[in-house]
Amino acid sequence: MQAPSRFMSSNYQGAASLEAAPAPAADTDPPSVLRDLAAQASVRFNGERPWDIQVHDAGFYDRVLRAGSLGLGESYMDGLWDTQQLDETLTRLLRSRGDEGLAGVAAWPLQLRLLAATLRTRLVNRQAGRRAFEVGEQHYDAGNELYRRMLDPTMSYSCGYWADAEDLDSAQRAKLDLICDKLGLAPGQRVLDVGCGWGGFAEHAARSRGVEVLGITVSREQAEAARERCAGLPVDIRMQDYRDLDERFDRVVSVGMFEHVGEKNHAEFFARIRDWLKPDGLCLLQTIGTRSRRGVNDPWLDKYIFPNGQLPSAEVIAAASRPYLVMEDWHAFGRDYDRTVMAWWDNVARERDALEAAGYSERFLRMWHYYLMASAGFFRSRRGQLWQLVLSRPERGGTYRSVR
Repeated sequence: MQAPSRFMSSNYQGAASLEAAPAPAADTDPPSVLRDLAAQASVRFNGERPWDIQVHDAGFYDRVLRAGSLGLGESYMDGLWDTQQLDETLTRLLRSRGDEGLAGVAAWPLQLRLLAATLRTRLVNRQAGRRAFEVGEQHYDAGNELYRRMLDPTMSYSCGYWADAEDLDSAQRAKLDLICDKLGLAPGQRVLDVGCGWGGFAEHAARSRGVEVLGITVSREQAEAARERCAGLPVDIRMQDYRDLDERFDRVVSVGMFEHVGEKNHAEFFARIRDWLKPDGLCLLQTIGTRSRRGVNDPWLDKYIFPNGQLPSAEVIAAASRPYLVMEDWHAFGRDYDRTVMAWWDNVARERDALEAAGYSERFLRMWHYYLMASAGFFRSRRGQLWQLVLSRPERGGTYRSVR
């Protein structure tokens, strides 16, 4: 993603309506292989149901066959198709594993690209050195104006906790309190926040629990906003890679950052947590997870949203952490992420005019819509999970009591 190239086709109406969208193209009969894959997900081309795909340009089919999930996302960005309920469309396609079906029937150039991506993931450390900062530059530096209008007042860009919450603000504050309670935060403790975002947790923990916080991030815009948010509090914000930190803390927290670490670096990451923690310390790790062991980022997400990202499986986390840390607690609440991203999109749609005035193009906002609805579908289809783990050093004494 280049810097806010901004929102796309001028008649785009968001998730609510297709009234202003172009009529379906006259010649839009799909190739039988695509029609069959869509039918497995109970999705039709140019059908009447709100999750059916309305094709505006027959070139859509060729792009999907040539580029798979990358072509599906890019052709949506370019306005070649629409649907009244994009979240439900993508949920159905993910639940039926249509993305994998596309990869199996796609043209040979896509097969070669998928093979190359698999080999690159296995042979190259895509999160090492300068690459560690690419996601900050491309995604998190997309503009604080966008995130301010999309997120809640704490600027929490991770799953909220909806057990007793009725809206996004209360869900995110409940999540922050849950983290503080699980870690047993108390005045005088020193806390490391790895991937601190815009400083929402650091501010909350410093104000409500009286702790001192060091937050690190690879995003320049996040660091600037976090310093402003936490001014006057015992909070230090640094733009720094986690591998360059050698200090000791009572507690370590990392929320929504582990997805960028990469499997080749998991062992080092957990070893560093062990080294950061004092002997009686605790770490809370919140991460998106997946049942898949493939370890290859979706091509569209890799290109436009999270370059070099890699979602972990439960087996991978357990194996990588076992030599260094003890697993005290494992808490799953993935469906809460569905509600969270849908609330984010509601905010973006409500602020559409202001975002366009700020310079975000229609194409950028179609991209953002696709990203959030694909995320909702990922969790709604149970292809994705959300985990909070509590970890400790092996020599820690006493019994950890789980908090919910």
